[in-house]
Amino acid sequence: MLSIRLRCALGVLAAAGALAGCTTLNVVSDVNPALSVSVCQTYAWAGNFRSGDGSPPVIANPLIETRLRAAIAANLAAKGVQPAPPGTPASCLVGYGLGNRTIVEGTYPYGWGWGWGWGWGWPGPYGGWGWDGPYVYNHGLIAVNLYEAQGHQPLWHASAEQSLQGLTGDKAEAAINQAVAAMFAKYPQH
Repeated sequence: MLSIRLRCALGVLAAAGALAGCTTLNVVSDVNPALSVSVCQTYAWAGNFRSGDGSPPVIANPLIETRLRAAIAANLAAKGVQPAPPGTPASCLVGYGLGNRTIVEGTYPYGWGWGWGWGWGWPGPYGGWGWDGPYVYNHGLIAVNLYEAQGHQPLWHASAEQSLQGLTGDKAEAAINQAVAAMFAKYPQH
């Protein structure tokens, strides 16, 4: 017979595993109502990672860019959009981008302040004086843009909150594939 502690531990592990499998990404998608993505039969890349005018240089990982392009190409193929043959104009252009920034939320300077939470302190077990320091996290974003090739009119935009900071190899590829698949789940049907 399993002890109560062992059963509780197994229950916690099962719940943690179930929650880990439910990870979803925040995806935002927007479509141009005046145009249809159905014009896209073939595509070409709009460009590579580069700095904008007057901005500091971007230090981009070419392996990340290769993984991102492969994920986008696979999802476009699943939607019936193929790369334009060499020497043939594409019907659409595909742009993409990556971003990451560190967010600091909370108070500064560090110190003591009023806070709510579990623990003991005056006035009782549900709150009191406690540490009120900042919360620091990374906010990553991957975006895909689809343009009509002739007039360069935007057709569709999607972005997913996905940080790639510190990820390399298979872990980076899995994170990119997850984000791109989540974005293409919102690809317009018309």
